[in-house]
Amino acid sequence: MFDQVISRGCGIDVHKENVVVTIRGDGIKEECRTFQTFTSDLLSCNGWLKEQKITHIAMESTGVYWKPVFNILEKDFNIILVNARHIKNVPGHKTDRKDSAWITKLLLSGLLKGSFIPTEPIRNIRDLYRYKRKLVQQGVSERNRLQKVLEDANIKLGSVVTDVFGKTGTSIINAVIEGITDPNLLASYARGSLVKKQKLLAQALNGRITVHHRYMLGASMQILADIDLMIAKVDNKMSEYLQDFTQEISLLQTIPGVGMQSAIAILAEIGTDMSVFPSSKHLASWCGISPGNNESAGKNRSGRTTQGDKFLKSALVEIAWHACRNNAKDSFLKRKFISIAMRRGKKKAVVAVGHKVLIAAYYILKNREPYREPDNNVYMIKRKQALIKRHVRRLHELGIIIPSQF
Repeated sequence: MFDQVISRGCGIDVHKENVVVTIRGDGIKEECRTFQTFTSDLLSCNGWLKEQKITHIAMESTGVYWKPVFNILEKDFNIILVNARHIKNVPGHKTDRKDSAWITKLLLSGLLKGSFIPTEPIRNIRDLYRYKRKLVQQGVSERNRLQKVLEDANIKLGSVVTDVFGKTGTSIINAVIEGITDPNLLASYARGSLVKKQKLLAQALNGRITVHHRYMLGASMQILADIDLMIAKVDNKMSEYLQDFTQEISLLQTIPGVGMQSAIAILAEIGTDMSVFPSSKHLASWCGISPGNNESAGKNRSGRTTQGDKFLKSALVEIAWHACRNNAKDSFLKRKFISIAMRRGKKKAVVAVGHKVLIAAYYILKNREPYREPDNNVYMIKRKQALIKRHVRRLHELGIIIPSQF
């Protein structure tokens, strides 16, 4: 909701090929026009809205089609990007013109809640970060495809080598592509600790390799090389944008479980200006990592987490697993994970820890201060009191009277 009074506003119903624009407000007559989404038409729309002295614009976040409209209009107007689910019109009375007029009416009534839109540098980092994630996923898929080809040729490399794509595995695969099929010769490419396993490796490499297998292996290796090259280029470009955010990246890495890539993920999704979120609870709700509210007739139903930023949510879950692994240092996050996992299970516990990580990131970016570990003594005192209370209640259930001091 917006506290300020909007005297002249505009609602835009965005589509792939056109936008339907309705203006309304003090001193102007309600008018609706349709513009094509070509740049020249959007500039004409921009000029018309300026002539009508429009100050605020509201539009749906429709796929990616809102982005070019936003990029052209953002310099001259206050734009409110709205989730389409929040502004649904009455069913059975839906047209593009009515949708545009309805958005305008909600805008002037102050009933719209704007979506978070980061600054352009952060948007650039976000695009690169998400593109890199897609490339990594493509690489994983291609590696799985390559191992299926090896299995089809009865090459049991993965049964002996821990990392099929390490130095030994890569050398053997390249040799197979070149036409070498002798198991003993292939086993001679072993490096490091695998030198002692050459006999076992030779048995694993005794398969049925055809011309087709070599072609498929070569294609997969070429694709993996291209993906690795593209990832390196994306990293280089991303590092150029990140030069202005070195302090924020360093501060985020003070959180247990957060490394360089995790810090970039958080920065890319929420930016550095925490004033756009009224509180850490609003940020957690926007991300979709806080419990949802679902109450009816006094009964609480499923409190599953709401929809949100799936990229940030997955990054927070990865951070939580890293901070709570068995060999991780003792920390508040790890203790929180163990406490919740005992009652609710590991999956819910890791989401709860991810929630804590996001809250910590919010205050770190807001106050520009490093992460400080909470006092463990306070936690132990609360834990002790909770244990005493639970055991006393259990003893009372068993008919054993405990002194009132407990």
